[in-house]
Amino acid sequence: MNERAKHHMNARETGRNKPVVSARLIELCDCTPDEALERLEAVRSGLSEPQVEARQEQYGRNEVTHEKPPTWWQQLFHAFLTPFNGVLFAVSIVSLFSDVIFVAPEDRSFRTIIVLGSMVLLSTLLRFWQEFRSNKAAEELKAMVSSTTAVLRAGMSRPQETPISALVPGDILYLSAGDMVPADVRLLTAKDLFVSQAMLTGESIPLEKHPVLPVGKNAIQAGSALELEAACFMGTNVVSGTATAVVVATGDATYFGAMARDIVGARPLTSFDIGINRVSWMLIRFLLVMTPLVFLINGLGKGEWLESLLFAVSVAVGLTPEMLPMIVTANLAKGAVMMARRKSIVKRLNAIQNFGAMDILCTDKTGTLTQNKVILERHLDIHGNEDSQVLELAWLNSFHQTGLKNLLDVAVLEYAEQYELIGKLQHYRKIDEIPFDFMRRRMSVIVRNGGKNLLVCKGAIEEVLSLCTSADDNGAAPGGQVPFTDEMRTNVRAFTRDLNEDGLRALAVAYKWLPPEDRTYTVGDEKELVLAGYVAFLDPPKESAREAIGALREHGVDIKIITGDNEVVTRKICKEVGLAVDKAMLGADVAALSDTELANAAGRITIFTKMSPLEKSRVIRALQSKGHTVGYLGDGINDAAALKDADVGISVDTAVDIAKESADIILLEKSLLVLEEAVIEGRKTFANITKYIKMTASSNFGNVFSVLVASIFLPFLPMLPIQLLIQNLLYDISQISIPWDDVDEDYLKQPRKWDAGGLARFMVFIGPISSIFDIVTFIVMWHVFGANSVEHQSLFQSGWFVVGLLTQTLIVHMIRTQHIPFIQSRAAWPVILLTASIMAIGIYLPFSPLGEHVGMVPLPPSYFPWLVGILLCYCLLTQLIKRFYIRRFGQWL
Repeated sequence: MNERAKHHMNARETGRNKPVVSARLIELCDCTPDEALERLEAVRSGLSEPQVEARQEQYGRNEVTHEKPPTWWQQLFHAFLTPFNGVLFAVSIVSLFSDVIFVAPEDRSFRTIIVLGSMVLLSTLLRFWQEFRSNKAAEELKAMVSSTTAVLRAGMSRPQETPISALVPGDILYLSAGDMVPADVRLLTAKDLFVSQAMLTGESIPLEKHPVLPVGKNAIQAGSALELEAACFMGTNVVSGTATAVVVATGDATYFGAMARDIVGARPLTSFDIGINRVSWMLIRFLLVMTPLVFLINGLGKGEWLESLLFAVSVAVGLTPEMLPMIVTANLAKGAVMMARRKSIVKRLNAIQNFGAMDILCTDKTGTLTQNKVILERHLDIHGNEDSQVLELAWLNSFHQTGLKNLLDVAVLEYAEQYELIGKLQHYRKIDEIPFDFMRRRMSVIVRNGGKNLLVCKGAIEEVLSLCTSADDNGAAPGGQVPFTDEMRTNVRAFTRDLNEDGLRALAVAYKWLPPEDRTYTVGDEKELVLAGYVAFLDPPKESAREAIGALREHGVDIKIITGDNEVVTRKICKEVGLAVDKAMLGADVAALSDTELANAAGRITIFTKMSPLEKSRVIRALQSKGHTVGYLGDGINDAAALKDADVGISVDTAVDIAKESADIILLEKSLLVLEEAVIEGRKTFANITKYIKMTASSNFGNVFSVLVASIFLPFLPMLPIQLLIQNLLYDISQISIPWDDVDEDYLKQPRKWDAGGLARFMVFIGPISSIFDIVTFIVMWHVFGANSVEHQSLFQSGWFVVGLLTQTLIVHMIRTQHIPFIQSRAAWPVILLTASIMAIGIYLPFSPLGEHVGMVPLPPSYFPWLVGILLCYCLLTQLIKRFYIRRFGQWL
């Protein structure tokens, strides 16, 4: 089981230990539906508008609190609470005592406090603005994918789709297959209603629900509160059947809302999240070792213990990647906005990282390889002749079913309209139905015509043939039936296979006459049927599918088709769109394999056919067990489990509620071309986050050695604490534009996964380069410019401040590409302009009034040729080490 699946299971186990079903819901389930309505002051025709407004005022919106975004003031407070600001605040307190409180009135100076306060304000506002914009963009994108439910209110002739957040207790809901239950509800009516409560219990087997309990049975007895037969709970989903229900509880008052923190909790960490955490903890360990060491060396060597403490703490701030959360958030939000422009709505920002790492995409063929415009092409008897009776039977089945009408049913109804069958068949009255499920792969309706009931069954060929004992054969006997022999069965299979090879999907249509009984019909009645014939459908391949498959392959993404259709049709479509099929596997074959056998086989299989929901999930997990990052594209009820198990769950805005809820990313257009563009955007986002992490880690690693050397050999601090903090702030500002940087085309060609070992290696190779030139700067300032005493420490500190800031800023351009910067690969203009501005500010600062206030002095003109030489040598050596590194390890970012 993958980590994501384990997380869901652990969360559900936590939820099981907390039965928080309201006493009111139990009480309402213990009485009749009409009594429940009376107690809720509701009626079957729905609430009036004034009642809805009053209840919205009383109960609020139907939203779970923990899922709401933080307010702007919460984000501002969070932006203030950083290590950087903490140290600045501490230094300000020290300055308050040393420069204001404990000095004579005429010597008091607020300059340092003002400078520090300005830095705190700038740092806080920068981080707040970036994160506020990022969160706002993410919420706006989420709002583009809204979930609705069918609600009946006073004055409506029929139920209307209403936003789930607008529901109030007393609302009348209409539920059908594929719907998410939007609140805790008490059933009023139900027909063959099966509900999956896996979200809350972890149990995959759906429960049948009934609005009226048997005589003598209480609403809840001994078992779990979730076993209330007359109740459905927020977050569960309807697998089959239909129902009407009255809302009892909304938002935090629901079972889900009351324990949402335990059920949902934090989403499982991706490999990228884990990698970022490792980087942070590694730098923190550096910090914990270096801070006391620097403090002791400077305190013992210089005797200025307070100044040494502030310097050591400032070094700790410099080693702290305080901008990492903001950079990651800004990158993800920018990626989400760019993906939205490419018709992909990101529900969960962290999914973008996995999108960039995805190397296998599993998808159904309908709507992705095909046009999703199913047309009824033929309605045939068992010999392949056009037969109007087969069309009539198919129409009765499609028209009278109340479950989820799929594209095939819609095609039957639209075709029948052209032949004016509706008027001819209107006298049939529906008695009952046996809903479709993905194990039987068929559904039946029972209608009455005159003095007889007629059961009409429509479904997959093999599943229906197994129920037939006779067949209509007008050639043998007009209007008569003949036994359905093995020879006839073989002929039917051969004929339908020919249809499949022509790209047509065939369903069998069968029937039988029954006594005119008003009773509940079950799967047991689907036997001894008469095969009438078949209906054949065409879903033409998309013109763009071949191009999209080629583009995904070029970018290292393999495509696997997982479909409920048969192998012959799937092979035909795959061939037409250029998807090579080496091997195929049936759902039955998947079920027969152990997890280990399936994991070994899945990588070699291109198409999986006749798959059940459980088998789809098993294939996803099998591929993940071999180290693949797997995406799954689906839009049906049967796709929900696979969407949750996949590293990236992808659905479409026209999908059923449960599929949209389970997905990480929603496509506004079900197209592989859209997906390919989103994959590239995901990799760009991954690349820019990786750039920042490698820049920060290698830069900080180098600074460790520079500070140690300076602390050991210099009779004064190599840089004042306030100078170190200003340098750190300017460097952080220079990184803000990284989310808008370009990424080299060759980097985007392959999936990218987080490599923690690669980061440590990168730090060891690149980090010491800056230390080399820091030490060169120390030597130049000491011997060339005579800054070798406490009296001249300001000159030394100013010189190292400029070199340190410029080398840190240049590293942005050196690390962002594996090519030669500025020549073979140029950064985006926002990056160039911001880094150039920071470098200009750094050079100007020693000459400015602010520089004077923080202990800097103007640098002599002869300093600048040395500065240019040091920077050129730094870039040249970094490029040489980069070339060696790439040849040695075969990668850069």
